Amino acid sequence: MTGNTTDPSLEDVDQIVHEPSQEFVESTNVYDFMQTYGIDDYDDLIERTTSEVDGEPESGVDWFWDELVDYLDIEFYEAYDEVRDDSEGPQFTDWYPGGELNVAHNVVDRHAAVDDERRNKVATMWEGEDGEVREVTYHELHRQSNQVANALEERGIETGDTVGLYMPMVPEVVSILYGCFKVGAIAVPIFSGFGVDAAATRIEDSECSLLFTGDGFYRRGKPVFLKSAADEAIEEAGHVENTIVFDRLGAGDSATEHEIPWRDDRDEWWTDAVETQDDAYETKSLDSSQESMLLYSSGTTGKPKGIVHTHAGVQVQCAKEVYFGMDLKPSDRFFWVSDIGWMMGPWTLIGTHTFGGTVFMYEGAPDYPEPDRFWEMIDRHKLTQFGISPTAIRALRKHGKRQTESDEPSGSGGAGDDDWLSGHDLSSLRLLGSTGEPWDPESWQWFYENVGGGEAPIINISGGTEICGCFLMPMPTEPLKPCTLGGPGLGMDIDIVDRQGESVKEDNERGFLVAKDSCPSMTKSLWSGDERYLNEYWSTFEDLWNHGDWAQKDADGFWFLHGRADDALNVAGRKVGPAEVEGALIDHESVNQAAAIGAPDETTGTAVVTYVVLDDGYEETDELREELRAQVGEELGKPFRPREILFVDQFPKTQSGKIIRRAIEATYTGEDLGDMSSIENPEALEELEEAR
Repeated sequence: MTGNTTDPSLEDVDQIVHEPSQEFVESTNVYDFMQTYGIDDYDDLIERTTSEVDGEPESGVDWFWDELVDYLDIEFYEAYDEVRDDSEGPQFTDWYPGGELNVAHNVVDRHAAVDDERRNKVATMWEGEDGEVREVTYHELHRQSNQVANALEERGIETGDTVGLYMPMVPEVVSILYGCFKVGAIAVPIFSGFGVDAAATRIEDSECSLLFTGDGFYRRGKPVFLKSAADEAIEEAGHVENTIVFDRLGAGDSATEHEIPWRDDRDEWWTDAVETQDDAYETKSLDSSQESMLLYSSGTTGKPKGIVHTHAGVQVQCAKEVYFGMDLKPSDRFFWVSDIGWMMGPWTLIGTHTFGGTVFMYEGAPDYPEPDRFWEMIDRHKLTQFGISPTAIRALRKHGKRQTESDEPSGSGGAGDDDWLSGHDLSSLRLLGSTGEPWDPESWQWFYENVGGGEAPIINISGGTEICGCFLMPMPTEPLKPCTLGGPGLGMDIDIVDRQGESVKEDNERGFLVAKDSCPSMTKSLWSGDERYLNEYWSTFEDLWNHGDWAQKDADGFWFLHGRADDALNVAGRKVGPAEVEGALIDHESVNQAAAIGAPDETTGTAVVTYVVLDDGYEETDELREELRAQVGEELGKPFRPREILFVDQFPKTQSGKIIRRAIEATYTGEDLGDMSSIENPEALEELEEAR
C-alpha cells in the first residue's frame, strides 16, 4: 500500500485546495478525541501521540496505544499487564503482554448479542456484478461465523493452524475470516485473481491443511472458474487435506452448464460442510500475540514475504484508522475497492465492524457493464466513504464522455455527449480514500472535484501489508494539497532521514521514510523467519524501520512521497525515481497514464524507457514523442529524457488497479515474465509486445 505522488518537485502541488469547514471539523471523531485530552491543534495531536512531551503525562507512543483500547471500546477477555515489552528492541516488541482477546468478539459477537441495538443492523451489503444484492445482519453474520468455526474444528483445525481463503468476493468471505479468528486459526487470504503458481506458492509456504474456495465468480459478464485453479495449486503445493467449495456460479446444481473438477475424498460443498453446522460457538480467548492472519506481500523480486499479524495488532490498528482517519459514523456505508486477498480487505472489515458499521462489497469489474458502475452504486446505495487506487481513477477518468444513439438531450434516455458521472448523485460521499499507486495532481483534482464534489477530503494513505495500516494518513480535520499524505498516522513515530540515518524532515529535504518505533500491528517477524525480516526492514539503519520510500515534508508541514527508494533509475551516475518520470509525462495534456522503466544502455549504464497511454483525441506521432521527451528533459534534466517512448492502449494491472511494472520491464528486456497470474487483463501483455 503506497499512496505516493508523481511530482518531480513540490511546486506543482503547493496550493491548498481543500479547507474543511469548522462545522465539519467539529463533527469528526478525531476532533472529539482532541477535545477529550485537551489537544489544541494537529501538530499537538501528532506530538502527543508519537512522543513524550515534557510535563504532559498523557503523551507518548505507550500512552496512546494504551489509552486507545478504552477510548475505542476494544474489549479484552483478560486485561494486559503492560502496554508493551520492548526489552528486545523495536524489532521484536511484544504488545499488550498478558492480555487475552479475540478479534471476532469485537467485530461480530458483541454486536449480535440479544440486547445489543446493532443485532439486526446490516453488517455487510454486497452487490454482484450481475446486479444481485445481498444484505447480512450482525445476527446472521454471527450465526454463520459460528458455523464456520464448528466446521473448522470438525475437520481438526486448532489454534495456530493455517487456513487458506482462495475465495470469490462474496459475503461468505467475512464469516470465513471471522470463523478462523474464533477458533484461533491463522487466516491466509489469497487474492482471487491469482492463478495457479501464485496460489500454490502461498499454500505451500503457509502449509494450510484446509482451503476455502469457490466454483468461480463473474468478471465482465463471464464466469471465471476458480476451483480448477485451486485444484492445480493444491496439486503443486500439497498440504491441503480438506477443500470447502462455495457455489457462486451454480456448479453445485447437476443441471448447470458449469462443470468443475471434483474429488470426493477431499472436496465438500459449502452447503454440506458449513450450513449443516450448529450456529452456536464459544469464541476462544487468545493471547494478545496469537497470530490472526498471514498476509503475503509479493514485492518486486524473490519469494513472497509472509507477513504475520496478531489479534491485538490488527484489532487496534484497523479500528484506529477507520474511526479517526476515515471518520466512521454509525449511519455510514463504507466502500473500499479491494479483494479479501489484499490488505485493504481485512483492514476495511475489521476497522468498520469493530464499531458495528456497514461494509459495502462489490464482486465485479469497475467499468462493467458501463464505466459508471461505481457512480451508479454510490448513488443507489448512498455510500459514504469510497476508497480506490489512483490508477483506477485515471482509467475511469479516461472514459470521459459517453456516446449515445440520438441527438436528444442527455438524461432523456439517449442524447449527445454526456459525462459518465452526470445523472448520478454522489452527495452521500463524506470522505474519499486512496492508496496503492502514485497520484498525479490532475487526477487527484479530478477525483476531488468530480467525485467528491469539491467537499469530501481525499484521505490518501501509505503504509503496507507489513503493518496492516498506515505510516502516513491525513486527518479529515486538516487542509489538503493535491497528492499529499498529510502526516504521520496517530501513534506512528515516523521520520525522514538521509543515508546516514540523520533526520532531514524539518529541512524539507527528500529522504528515506522510516519508523523510529514499533506499533502494535507491525509484522511479528516473517513467516520464513527472523533473518529475512531483519534484513528486509532493519538492516539499513540502526533501530529504524526502513520502509523503502522517498519522502519529503514541505515548508507548510504537508508530507509527500516520491516513489520507491529502491526503484531509482541510475542514469550516468544520476538517480531519478520512475514515479518522477511518470509524473513529468502525465503533466502533458495528452497523457493519461505512464510507466517508466530502466533499460541497459552501453553509454549511460541505464536508459529511461517509457510506455504511455494517451487520452482520447490525441494521435500517436513522432512529433508528440519529441514533445514528451522534451517535457521530461525540462522538468527533470536532459539526462533523464526517455530513450524511447512507446504507445499502448492499456497497462497490465491487478484486479485492484495497480500497474504491474515488472511485467512491462520484463517484456521490454526480454526477460522471463515470471508469475503473471495476478493480472486482471492478460491481453495487455500482448499489447506490450506490439507497443508502437
